[in-house]
Amino acid sequence: MVERVPMSKKGHAKLREELLRLERKERIEVIKAIEVARGHGDLKENAEYHAAKERQSHIEGRIMELKDKLGRAEVIDCSQVGCERVVFGTVVTLVDLDTDEELRYQLLGPDEADVKEGSISVLSPLGRSMIGKRVGDEVRVKTPGGVRELEVMEITTPTES
Repeated sequence: MVERVPMSKKGHAKLREELLRLERKERIEVIKAIEVARGHGDLKENAEYHAAKERQSHIEGRIMELKDKLGRAEVIDCSQVGCERVVFGTVVTLVDLDTDEELRYQLLGPDEADVKEGSISVLSPLGRSMIGKRVGDEVRVKTPGGVRELEVMEITTPTES
């Protein structure tokens, strides 16, 4: 059975754009670079040729990876998720019960997670521990620094999905 990968509409579109750019632009550019390098003679000692072939290998690998992820994607419209419980796509405001620090994260797929941008993976330890919680529920999560205790303060729908 194929393991589905949860992904927002925005995340899906971003991966599709990258795939199209790699297939339509970078793949063609690297093929031309290989042709030019071949024209320089002996391929055994041709650094340009070897660099271009390595770049081609990287591009082809990424294309295969993107096709796999897009093929397994379960695209979710985050603007349509409910706010009664923490689910994929919701924006959750938490308070650290030890430090009173307020944290705010949107739960997204593993390829979309970016803590600096305010999103974490639904598959991360914190993401997994929040799933199904309601406002007022406590969340206990093991971190490298020890167990953290947080309280869910608010669950909202994102403005963009």
